[in-house]
Amino acid sequence: MKRREFITALGGAAAWPLAARAQQPQMLRVGVVSGQTRSGSIFVALERRMAELGYQIGRNFNLEFVQAQSAEEFEPGYRELASRKVDIVLASGPEISLKSALEAVGALPIVMIAIDYDPFARGYVGSLARPGGNVTGVFFQQIELSMKRIQLFMDAFPNISRATVYWDEISADQRRATEGAAEALGLQIATVELRGQSYDYEHALAKSTVEYRGALIAMTSPFFFRDRERLADSALRNRMASMFGFREYAEAGGLMSYGPSITAMYRRAAEYVDRIAKGAKPSELPIEQPTKFELVINLKTAKALGLDVPPTLLARADEVIE
Repeated sequence: MKRREFITALGGAAAWPLAARAQQPQMLRVGVVSGQTRSGSIFVALERRMAELGYQIGRNFNLEFVQAQSAEEFEPGYRELASRKVDIVLASGPEISLKSALEAVGALPIVMIAIDYDPFARGYVGSLARPGGNVTGVFFQQIELSMKRIQLFMDAFPNISRATVYWDEISADQRRATEGAAEALGLQIATVELRGQSYDYEHALAKSTVEYRGALIAMTSPFFFRDRERLADSALRNRMASMFGFREYAEAGGLMSYGPSITAMYRRAAEYVDRIAKGAKPSELPIEQPTKFELVINLKTAKALGLDVPPTLLARADEVIE
């Protein structure tokens, strides 16, 4: 079988395209720091897409992984990846991921999966159509859906007038947007910040007054996503209707979710990795945004809570879990 050629980014724009170099590494090494586990569904999706593109773990592709337990661990994690001499870096999730990657890995190609921040508005790229520099990928701002999520939640359960909102350091922008949306739509909320390396959701709920404990709206954070089964279980045990940002929360037992497919974003990131590995310049690969948003309703959870979801909303759902 003919040996596949890959690029090795050695720093500086002059290193691209590297497919023309005389000596090519057999193994493409992609590095990522994440609040998720290595076996998480998003990385399974990425690896499956890489396999579809011809990359086999241990044969011609390795995903070098460092798990971050807090926002402060992203930068040392990327420095660790730089010391492992990876070829391409994934900046996965919150802004701290991309910021840390840029500070730690120099001019290595970076494929971002940017959630909850605009890389152009924050000055990380020159434009979405032509990023410039060494960063490209996909991005989605969660704050854009704050109003829509609350509206869908209130359409489903018009008798709910108060809710608890969970947020953390990484999702502060979402919390502010949710406060504005809730005020505009007439939903009273009590915001509770989660801190520490292992979030204590029962302790957090105790910080919210009793009248706000009938419903939960959780911001999107890599650490909430990591804990989605615990979050869904806590909401169910405490008899709380719940709204989340990604379908994986509803699949884990949450009541409702509305947002783009995060696994689809990671699959698309794999395609960026492939194109860069074959010699494309990150500076010339347009940044993409998801255009499809999914409403997922877990009817099994609704029944367990004794809640009736309006048939009109069930008809609008992209998926109903029964």
